[in-house]
Amino acid sequence: MNARNTHLMAPLLGALIAAVSMAACNKADDGRTVGQKMDSVIADAQQKAAETKSEVKQEMNDAAITAGVNAELAKDASLSAMRINVDTSHGEVSLRGTAPDNAARERATQLAAAVKGVTHVDNQLVVNQ
Repeated sequence: MNARNTHLMAPLLGALIAAVSMAACNKADDGRTVGQKMDSVIADAQQKAAETKSEVKQEMNDAAITAGVNAELAKDASLSAMRINVDTSHGEVSLRGTAPDNAARERATQLAAAVKGVTHVDNQLVVNQ
């Protein structure tokens, strides 16, 4: 196990110890053995860890998508000078701000959609008149 995994497992181990301690203090007898209770606590902790890992991975993917869209917009001469806010959630990109004309607005949608991982583009850009 490398240092990064050790760092991630420490809070999980602490939660596991706390949960086992609380289960041991529980006065109600639900008919399960200590081993069964321990297995249940471990399964719950593993599920929570998997959910957290998935959420962190999605946030990292969304950040990479946002960076990629910003990079593509910066390459376009008419869009690079404009103030365009790019937000990404679960692969869905929202573009807010202004575009110099309708062609540039549509190009922004095409550039964003071409970035790996983008599932949908919500173009809310307003054309300067």
